[in-house]
Amino acid sequence: MPYEGIILMFHLCLRSLICCFWKYISIFTKTIVISFFLILTTDPCMQENQLIKKVLEGDKRSQKTFYQRFAPKMYGVALRFARDKDEANDMLQEGFVKVFSKLQYYRGEGSLEGWIRRTIVNTAINIYKRNLKHLSSQDLDTVMIFEKNNEASPIEQMSARELLGQINQLPVGYRTVFNLYVVDGYSHKEIADLLDITENTSKSQLSRARAYLQKRIQRT
Repeated sequence: MPYEGIILMFHLCLRSLICCFWKYISIFTKTIVISFFLILTTDPCMQENQLIKKVLEGDKRSQKTFYQRFAPKMYGVALRFARDKDEANDMLQEGFVKVFSKLQYYRGEGSLEGWIRRTIVNTAINIYKRNLKHLSSQDLDTVMIFEKNNEASPIEQMSARELLGQINQLPVGYRTVFNLYVVDGYSHKEIADLLDITENTSKSQLSRARAYLQKRIQRT
């Protein structure tokens, strides 16, 4: 039998087996199979655009889905700036109020998650600025920039989880600048504009934060 004939026979047999199998599986299982297939073949961008459209139309279920999809990651962002979990929750809730109120202005330039993250970060900064009067002078003073140590930094040898735990122990002023510069990629000029401080203050806060981290890590 020619090679093409063998291939054809194989396809026919496989199709017959699938048809027989399909007859005997339950409607519930068929629904799962079809749903899984649709998920695999649907463009994620299309799903995202449809979700945004439903949210803007005021659909409560879509708003809940939207929140549940992005809130866990955004809570992690808020937690990096907050003094405690309660403040992180406040940042998250206030941030999502702004996300929902400004969603109509999202034009699809860049990822939706990135746009939401920036909104949460800006909200965290606004709350930080409202609380400035409660911070100690140590958090706000301008200090000399520490010289870099040529030896291997202990920070570089830590896991992400361990480093995050140490960052959360920084004084609020240091932590805010450190997160904005190191984690979120803001420049010192952008940080200065956001926090209403000078670029030199931003640089010195970052340097002080790194030195503070190194001392804490060396003691552990």
